[in-house]
Amino acid sequence: MRFETANMTCDHCARAIERAIHALDPRASVEVDIAGGTVDVRGLVTAAEVVAAMGEEGYPAREISR
Repeated sequence: MRFETANMTCDHCARAIERAIHALDPRASVEVDIAGGTVDVRGLVTAAEVVAAMGEEGYPAREISR
């Protein structure tokens, strides 16, 4: 799944997003592209769970197609 997000400006932002998603699925693959404003997630989580977790961290997100 690929997500577009706002407010992501640095490595700290990327780590916060990774931690939030790994709290849902510790084995998930999370690739954050700060410059592109996207996050790719592969694992046992739903798009709704990822959007909610990112939003709670202050990074509003929406799923986009690849």
